[in-house]
Amino acid sequence: MQPILNKAERELRIRNYSPKTVKSYLRFIKEYLEYVDKNKFEDKNEAIRAFLSVKEEGGSSSQTINLALNSIKFLYREVLKDGNKIDLKYGKRSQKLPVVFNREEIKKIIAAPENSKHRLILSLAYSAGLRLNEIINLKVEDIDIENLSLHIKNGKGKKDRVTVFSGKIKEEIQKLREAKNTDDYLFESSRGGKMKERTIQKIFEDALKKSGVKKRGSFHSLRHSFATHLLENGTDVRYVQELLGHNNIRTTQAYIKVMNPGLKNIQSPL
Repeated sequence: MQPILNKAERELRIRNYSPKTVKSYLRFIKEYLEYVDKNKFEDKNEAIRAFLSVKEEGGSSSQTINLALNSIKFLYREVLKDGNKIDLKYGKRSQKLPVVFNREEIKKIIAAPENSKHRLILSLAYSAGLRLNEIINLKVEDIDIENLSLHIKNGKGKKDRVTVFSGKIKEEIQKLREAKNTDDYLFESSRGGKMKERTIQKIFEDALKKSGVKKRGSFHSLRHSFATHLLENGTDVRYVQELLGHNNIRTTQAYIKVMNPGLKNIQSPL
């Protein structure tokens, strides 16, 4: 098994998959190989279907099952060089709506940290609709201070895009930039270099708790809120799609369900 896993890791890294994806793919490939080793199957599709059923019965989400299927497809296609098609459909994606904070809640969350750097991290994440890894990897050279825009490099799917940020935080960002070189990260850890994901998550979690906001959101909810508030302001969904870096406009349209202006005009009979 180990030679297969080693080859899979090599192939994933050659294709420039993110460290998180590499870790997930290897975990599912290992689980699948162990499962097949214990249960003898004559048909490949039957083995995959049975493995995914075990995952589903164990309470795994549709996204997890989907990721497991993609991992197994990668194993057969890229590692074992099996050209036979895997005749299985993707699992249904969750229909859960994203958690979105209203404007008053955003104000409270951003104002909660005593540390000015922490406040700026939350402000910029909401202001530009950034993912967690995008705020971590943002460099001084990626900021166009005059045009209030950010060049996001190697975002999800290894795509570049340009997004906006608010003029309200322009001076704070400029002050932070002045003491740095162009290739420095905008937000660095206390020891230098990029901040860790867990550190950023903890900044958000502490701010949420201190703010008194009762919704159970995550750092990513700042991005959800950015998109929803833009749509509420009348921004065309296609522009929002570009700012978020979505491949498919249907992903962006999920936020329309959250804002649902027609629903807000309906009064309960009570």
